[in-house]
Amino acid sequence: MMQPMTAKELEYIADSMSNEDLLIKQCTALAATATTPALKNLARQFVQTHQQHYDSLMHALQHHQQMAPTQPQQ
Repeated sequence: MMQPMTAKELEYIADSMSNEDLLIKQCTALAATATTPALKNLARQFVQTHQQHYDSLMHALQHHQQMAPTQPQQ
């Protein structure tokens, strides 16, 4: 049985999601401004990869949300 995530783990996931979101934005900008087809394609692949990472982190949060206590712990 899985244990609820600690505050530190939740903070780490939130930071990771923020980083993935930034990478998605940067790669999207690169794909829009790249002058060669190979660079555009590579940037688009990176967007997909980072979107998958972001989605995986979101799924982990949603999965563990069900386990979170509904009352403050004493």
